[in-house]
Amino acid sequence: MDLIRQWLHNVIFDPQRFILFMVLAVCTVLVLAVGDLVAPVIASLVIAFLLEGVVRALENLRCPRLVAVGVVFGLFMLFLAVLILGLVPLLISQVTGLVHDIPGIIAQGQDMLRHLPKKYPKLLTPSQSQAILDGLTTQLSLYGQQALAFSLASMRSVFSFVIYLVLMPLMVFFFLKDKKQILAWVGGFLPEDHSLASQVWLDVRIQAGNYVRGRIWEVLVVWAATYVCFLIAGLDYALLLSLLVGLSVILPYVGAVVVTMPVLAIAYFQWGWGGHFTWTMIAYLAVQLLDANILVPLLLSGAVNLHPIASILAILVFGGIWGFWGVFFAIPLATVVQAVLKACAVHRIVVAE
Repeated sequence: MDLIRQWLHNVIFDPQRFILFMVLAVCTVLVLAVGDLVAPVIASLVIAFLLEGVVRALENLRCPRLVAVGVVFGLFMLFLAVLILGLVPLLISQVTGLVHDIPGIIAQGQDMLRHLPKKYPKLLTPSQSQAILDGLTTQLSLYGQQALAFSLASMRSVFSFVIYLVLMPLMVFFFLKDKKQILAWVGGFLPEDHSLASQVWLDVRIQAGNYVRGRIWEVLVVWAATYVCFLIAGLDYALLLSLLVGLSVILPYVGAVVVTMPVLAIAYFQWGWGGHFTWTMIAYLAVQLLDANILVPLLLSGAVNLHPIASILAILVFGGIWGFWGVFFAIPLATVVQAVLKACAVHRIVVAE
C-alpha cells in the first residue's frame, strides 16, 4: 500500500505527470467509450498523420502548404480510386472463385486423408484417419456458418461504408489543411507548461510515425513482389494470396507462418508435389527472406526499439481489445507506453537533481 500511495503522491503532486496522465486517461476513455462511433475520425487522423510527412517534405522544397496539401491529397484520391475501381473488383472475383472451389478442395483433402493409412500404415490407422476427417468436417461446417452470419451482418454496414467513403477524404483534407488551427485549439485545453506531455508526443510521433509508414511500404512491396512471383508461376488466386502475404507483415514473427498455410494448400491442390510446386515455394521463400533481411532493416531500422516478447504481448493485448486495428497499431501503442515510461523516468531524475 505504501508503494501505491507513494506513486499516487508523485503523480498527483507533480504537475507535469498529472497533465500527462490526464491526457492519456481522457484519450483512453474516449476511445473505449465512443471508439466505434468516431472510428472514421480516428482513421482520418491516422491517414492525415501519414500524409503529413509528404506535405512537410514538399514544404521543405519551398512549396506553399496549401499547394502541397492539394498535391498530396490529389495523389491520395488517385490511389483510392485505383484501389476501389481497379483492385477491389479483382479481389472480389478471386474470393468468389475461391469460395466456389472450396468444396472441390475439401473433397481432394478428404480423399488424400483416406489414402494416407494405405501409404503409411505404421503412422496412421483407418480409424484415426476417419476421426480426423470427422473433426475437420465439423469444424469446416462451423466456419461456414460463421462466414454466412458475417456476410449477412456485413450487408447492413454497406450504407455506412458508402458514407465513410465520402466523409473520410473530406476529413483528411481538412486535417491537413487546417493542421495549425486544430493543434492550437487542442492546445488551448492544456496548461501553458505541458513539456512532459509534449516530450512524449514528440517521441511517439517520430517512432510510431516511422514505424507505420515503414510497415505500409513493406506491405505494398511484399504484396507486389509476391504477386509477380505467383503470377509468373500461374498460381490460382494470385492477387488474393499475395495480398494476404503482404498484410501478414503487420503481424511480426507469426504472420508469415500463418499465411504460408493457405499458400501451400492452394499450390498443392493445384499442382500436387512436383517441380511447379517446388519452384513456386522457392520464389515465395525468397520474398520472405528478402523482406526479413533487406526490407525490414531498410524501412524500420531505428523506428521502434522493442523486445520481441514486448511486441508479441502488445499484439495479444491490443488485438484482443480492438481486433484487426489493435493488431495493426499494437506496436505504435506499445511505443506510447514505452515513451511514457521513459519520459517519466527521465523527469523523475531531473526533479531529483
